[in-house]
Amino acid sequence: MLVNDFDYYLPEELIAQHPTENRSDSRLMLLDRNTGEISEDHFYNILDYLREGDCLVFNNTRVLPARLYGVKENGTPVEFLLLNDMGGDVWDTIVRPGRRCHVGDRFIFGDGLLRCTIVAIDETGNRQVHFEYDGVFLELLEQVGNVPLPPYITEKLEDKERYQTVYAKVPGSAAAPTAGLHFTPEILEAMDRRGILKAQVTLNVGLGTFRPVKADAVEDHVMHSERFSIGAEACDIINEARAAGGRIIAVGTTDVRVLESASDENGVLHPMDSTTDIFIYPGYRFKAVDGIITNFHLPKSTLIMLISAFAGRDNVIKAYNKAVEDRFRFFSFGDSMFIK
Repeated sequence: MLVNDFDYYLPEELIAQHPTENRSDSRLMLLDRNTGEISEDHFYNILDYLREGDCLVFNNTRVLPARLYGVKENGTPVEFLLLNDMGGDVWDTIVRPGRRCHVGDRFIFGDGLLRCTIVAIDETGNRQVHFEYDGVFLELLEQVGNVPLPPYITEKLEDKERYQTVYAKVPGSAAAPTAGLHFTPEILEAMDRRGILKAQVTLNVGLGTFRPVKADAVEDHVMHSERFSIGAEACDIINEARAAGGRIIAVGTTDVRVLESASDENGVLHPMDSTTDIFIYPGYRFKAVDGIITNFHLPKSTLIMLISAFAGRDNVIKAYNKAVEDRFRFFSFGDSMFIK
């Protein structure tokens, strides 16, 4: 299976540079994975396509303001991107410009609110840095850090909360689980009134989600690993919903990865705190997911491969071409799709 099989033509002007004024005003494409039928609506009507007893699974991760602008002690400007908390105030980072940043070099951010020293450099060129500060690290990071928007978004985001879901609460991601950006408190409350269940899991989205697939054959790609957790309460809600005949609907591909990683062969979920490098592409047999709410993904990405595994490659490419024809907005701040 070739990576080029998951390519499609996307005019640059359809890449959304900013969110809609109201979260739920985004357009909604509906794709029936069994028939290939496509229809269109707006996301504020999403509940019209859900049933009492269905269970939506949300990724409650929160994007860290992980982009830091500061200076080397000699005054040279630097940019740091925090990737992973390695414990003991040591973080794995990308440093730009990195060539002149060596072990032992010290850096200052936010007029001294945060300071750090490079303690190691790994084989990829990432720097491991030790932070020094007074107070609570995450609170200081909120003060001096910036949300690391995806590389295809070139316009400034005025309200950084618009790159967070309204239910985000567990800090740790380098990117937002963007399928959830369309939900509002009003929609979540209406779900309760209609008997639509909710369960929360956590997967910390890494920058690997934006890395291109460089292999020619899909099977040769090595998937990035991400940390996730699913608790006993979420497992009980999901398992009971399925046993009662409800559909399990993942809000985003991150939730798909959690559900498929934490389920047994019968689709029963078990509490888990682990990492997953699951790579889902056509031929995969889904065990735990009955529907996906998602955004429109980059050509030739692992994300479009995942939804192609769920809905069929031909159905997905047809839907994407239709979305281009109808001028849908693409990627993180773009429009939505419900695959049922």
